[in-house]
Order: sequence, then C-alpha cells, then structure tokens
Amino acid sequence: MNATYTAASGSGSKILINGAGKIDTSIMRLVGIPDINFNTSTTSAWGNNRMRVAMVLDNTGSMASDGKMPAMQTAAKSLIDQLSAIAKNPGDMYISVVPFAKDVNFGTSYANQTYMDWSDWDAKAGGTCSNTNYTTKQSCQDAGRTWTAAQTPDHSKWTGCVTDRAQDYDTKNTIPTAANASTRVVPEEYVSGSTKYCKTGSSSYLQPIVPLSYDWSTLKTSITNMQPTGNTNQGIGLAWGWLTLGTGAPFSAPAKDTANYTYKEAIVLLSDGLNTQNRWYSSASQIDARQKILCDNAKASNITIYTVQVNTGGDPTSTVLQYCASGADKFFEVKQANQTLSVFNSIGQSLAKLRIAK
Repeated sequence: MNATYTAASGSGSKILINGAGKIDTSIMRLVGIPDINFNTSTTSAWGNNRMRVAMVLDNTGSMASDGKMPAMQTAAKSLIDQLSAIAKNPGDMYISVVPFAKDVNFGTSYANQTYMDWSDWDAKAGGTCSNTNYTTKQSCQDAGRTWTAAQTPDHSKWTGCVTDRAQDYDTKNTIPTAANASTRVVPEEYVSGSTKYCKTGSSSYLQPIVPLSYDWSTLKTSITNMQPTGNTNQGIGLAWGWLTLGTGAPFSAPAKDTANYTYKEAIVLLSDGLNTQNRWYSSASQIDARQKILCDNAKASNITIYTVQVNTGGDPTSTVLQYCASGADKFFEVKQANQTLSVFNSIGQSLAKLRIAK
C-alpha cells in the first residue's frame, strides 16, 4: 500500500491511496485457485469547497427579554470566528448578516436604483382622482382614471426600511429589475408612534443588511450594534438572506470560480417567537404558509437551512422553523438564552466539516 499527497492548489489538496494484495483461499484451491489478487485505489480531496453563509438574526422587541439579545450577539460573533478560522485564502468563506423585524433595513444608498418601487410610498403623499368616486391612488388607477398627487413625494425621508416584495417574489430570490414591477424592492417608513425602525448608522435602530463579506470586524460590529425593536416576520429575513447569496442585484455577490471550487451555501436563521406581521397579514398561519413556500424554494436551490428557536417563554415549538430546517438535525430549540452559544458552535462544526470529493 502507498499514499500520494498532492499539496493544496486551486482545486484543493488530495491524498491518493493505492493498495494491492492477495487473499489466500481454502475451498477454491481445490479447483486450482490457491489465492486471489486484488488492486484498489481511492482519492480523498479537501480544500476545494468554498462556503457562503447568510446569518439571519431576529432583532424584534421580544429579544429584549431573558438575555436573548446579548446571548445571540455572543453566539453569532463566535460563529463568525469559528467559520473565519477555516478560511485559508480570501474568498474561501463569505458571510452576510441580515437583521430582521417586520421589515429589513435595506440601506438608503439604494434609493435611486431603478428597481425601487415607490408607488406605495408616493400614494401616501395624498392626491385626487379625475373621478372623485375614487379616493385612493390604487382604486383610481385600477378604474383607469388619472391620479394627481397633492404634493411631490419626498424620498429623502426614507430611512432604509423595505417590506416584503410582491407575491410570489416574496418567496424567491429573483433579481429585482425595473422591467418587472413585481420583483421590485418596496420601501416603507416602518413607524410605531414616534419611532422609525430603520435608520442607517445608529445603534438604536434596526441595523442595515451587511452583504457577503470576509471583513470579519465589520460583520461583528453590525452584530454588536443590534437592538431589539418591532414585530416578527421571519420570512422577510429569510428572503433577504437568500438574496445576499445571489450574484446579481442588489448585492452582487462575487462571482464563483466553479472551474476550481465547489460551493456550499447556507442560511442560519435564529428567531425567538412566532410570526406576527408582514406586508399583508397579521395572522401567524398565513405568514407561516408564505414562509414554507420560500423555504421549499431555497432548499430546492441547494441552500442548506439551519433554524434556531430561542424559546425561553414556553411558546409552542415552532412548526414553521422545524419545516424550514434542512433535516431534523438542523433545527434547534433553545430553552435558556445561554444555550445559544453551544447551538451556534454545533452549527459551525456542521458547516466546517470537510467535504469528501471522491
């Protein structure tokens, strides 16, 4: 037997094991076969698998209780350390961070992109219809009438919140384009009382999405700045987590070197409660139904999904989080906040397993 080692290159490291020998026979020697020769070989390869991981993290108001927010922050930053340690070269590991509540914070730098859909925002500026029987922009235009805005809508007041995209694009990672209105990104001002939930650059608001990066410090700073606020919409977090993994707009993840590497993509979703509100519904069952479609689509695209329910308040075990996980071993229920770290460590170990190529 001999082994040949090929050092790491663009396509990873390999060990080729060749073996040869013979087996002594007892019965078969009676018919003239005293022994059987054999030759075999096997190759194991590693280092040719690159990973892209979206961390989708619950920033809702209920995360303020039972130490859930600081426990999640510690665990999420530990996972970044764990995953970054297995990245030997730039591009081996990319991570994105997607904080979510009812909305996500898209970031105001995208305000002038042609794929932004300002129709709902502009409608709230008020106006009149050419037929006064219609009092909203939507009903006016649906009736084929002309809507005249009362004032010029002010997009500069937008602080970064976006809500769910039009159905069925709320369950897909289709690139948003101006040509297809249903794919567009929908800004809104997510307000409760005097509180605006999205605002770039302040730790007291829902933090902006951080696209795929290997700037570990920037990723961890975003997590440090998280604060609990707003209602629960796991689906929008998952949808935008999946979008961060795409190579097209809006985040334009780096192109994949598929000639030399294989790629594994994963989403790690943590949430502490049941869904409560999205763009259309305030019913958990209806929101869950949309989320299940989304999870089916993502898993069909070879996205591995890990889900974590931080259940310190005795809620029912989340059926939608169980459903979305890519197998029973990828769903975790945490009963105490301080268990979050060990769960994330387990997820990190799962992601870090070397893939056997041959």
